Amino acid sequence: MIALPSWHIARPRLAWLLLLLWLGGCAGGVHHDAADYTRVAAEIRQHYEAILPDLPMSDRRHYAQRLYRITGEARYLPLNRAYGEQLVEELRAEIPGLSQPAVVAQRAEDARRDYPERTAKQRRRKQMLAEWGDIAYAKGLAFRLTQARYHGLLNDSDLPGYRQALDYLRSLDFRAFVTAPGPLEVYAAQVANLVYYLDELGVADLRQASIQAFRAHYPPERDAGLSRASYRNKIYGMTHFVIAASDYYQRPVSADEFGWILEEFAADLERILRDTKADIFTEVGISFLLAGREAHPAVRRLRDALLARYDAEARMVPAEQGGLDPAQGEHRNVLAIMLLDWPERLYPGPDLSL
Repeated sequence: MIALPSWHIARPRLAWLLLLLWLGGCAGGVHHDAADYTRVAAEIRQHYEAILPDLPMSDRRHYAQRLYRITGEARYLPLNRAYGEQLVEELRAEIPGLSQPAVVAQRAEDARRDYPERTAKQRRRKQMLAEWGDIAYAKGLAFRLTQARYHGLLNDSDLPGYRQALDYLRSLDFRAFVTAPGPLEVYAAQVANLVYYLDELGVADLRQASIQAFRAHYPPERDAGLSRASYRNKIYGMTHFVIAASDYYQRPVSADEFGWILEEFAADLERILRDTKADIFTEVGISFLLAGREAHPAVRRLRDALLARYDAEARMVPAEQGGLDPAQGEHRNVLAIMLLDWPERLYPGPDLSL
């Protein structure tokens, strides 16, 4: 006969109670406190800052820009300045060619040809962009000009002729692109980004037109019939309407303006956690934070779900399939830092013209 522990013999009711509590914890998920969140955020931050010099410039820029905006710490300025200098150099070389139709046509062709096609999602996007002429190139130009503006560099001193670039963007029919079903179905987050870039640059205000088209394309009653890929595209697009409206974590957004998004997130939280990946559901949590809703129960649930994915040995949140490549995971892990250790205020910029 197997000898049972004395506590099990003497206190059977306690044993059953402990078992029930354990089962309940498994069913409902482990709940953490603020100290757990900030500890994990600090571990991820320490890990990434140790390896940051070895990451590509795009990842260094992405990380340093976001860490500056949630901390305001001067130690992130050198990486931001390095990015700003490279950005200005590239745009100065690029802008003169915008007056030459053949050059622009070649740039658009190059952008379409070079779009990655490793995954099914990328192949669908590449096929879609092939139908939209200059947009494949112009969207990237809008992003870089917006970055210059965020950093105080969109001026005649730093970027002579920048108005020529804005005039080129004004010559394109972005309204058709940001309201069409094709782009919204496979490229929703990028569409959301683009409409806010265009507004920020004074090119066109297509925000409401695009949001209306998005809501018509993705009404809640369609959700049950959406594939996982389409559902992820929808949720990711919704997060980017919020994030882009904040100028990428530079200022809070209106909870009233984006109430339709927050309400849908809260109502569909179980499916979001089940059918999206950490990059996406972390941005769902950040959407609540940007709208000043840190006390919403969804935020704690999303933070707990993120900690459940955390690899303490690697000090990072792995990819959906378990990958631990730091460069591939930079986007996901800087978002994790933000969700787990959200600041009391945000810091715009940084203004590199000072």
